Amino acid sequence: VQLQASGGGLVQAGGSLRLSCAASGQTWSAMGWFRQAPGKEREFVSATTWSGGMIYYTDSVKGRFTISRDVAKNTVYLQMNSLKPEDTAVYFCAGRISTAGAYYSRRYSNPTSYDYWGQGTEVTVSS
Repeated sequence: VQLQASGGGLVQAGGSLRLSCAASGQTWSAMGWFRQAPGKEREFVSATTWSGGMIYYTDSVKGRFTISRDVAKNTVYLQMNSLKPEDTAVYFCAGRISTAGAYYSRRYSNPTSYDYWGQGTEVTVSS
């Protein structure tokens, strides 16, 4: 089982980045993106059921970030536009293999709802 996150980098405020998470070795029910800034706890960013039927965002990224998935490539993307310095963090992708039903719909933002984690990719937004 492997989750390989990539696409991070240094970008100026207002710029864009696209993160990718290549997932292998399992049948996934949902994928999520979390981030952790220096000195802060890991926080939820966005998630999608693998079917694409349900998509979630934290309020601070709504309208700027878009999560999507390519089923054929087993890859989930996070398109990040209008980046702000406060988006600076290490971004982690996470995968869930248990069913993504009613329980998940209430707990998608909880890290414990995910079974596997990628290694993280660093995003730095300069002002």
